[in-house]
Amino acid sequence: MPDRNEWAHWAVAAWVRFRLPETAPPLVLLGGSPPPPRPPLDLLEPEPVATDPTMRVFAHVTEFAPGLIRIAWRANDPGHLVAEYREPLTVARLPPERVRRFWEALRPLLAEIGPLPIEAADPRPAPPAGERDR
Repeated sequence: MPDRNEWAHWAVAAWVRFRLPETAPPLVLLGGSPPPPRPPLDLLEPEPVATDPTMRVFAHVTEFAPGLIRIAWRANDPGHLVAEYREPLTVARLPPERVRRFWEALRPLLAEIGPLPIEAADPRPAPPAGERDR
């Protein structure tokens, strides 16, 4: 897998933002502030943000030929989870079959938190040919 310095400059060919279910605020028995929120998926790991070291970002990167899928969650915006497909060169929009493959690849990665409502996406997969006429 390419290193972060390389893929961070790749074009985002497709992305989707999910709304996470609300969680109860942590119970604080002693005085002080509550602990910071935890990432919604176990596979997310801390990712440094060079331009703002105070920002807490957790991400996971998976190869997805010819590019990669990155799932990211920001602790300062705990209600959203973003998944993006990046590839080295994108000259046009992704063909519908690659968009469908991207969305299908996300399902097993997000299975631990169940189905999530989609807040925004670009592009959304077109329905299979047989379902368009319904």
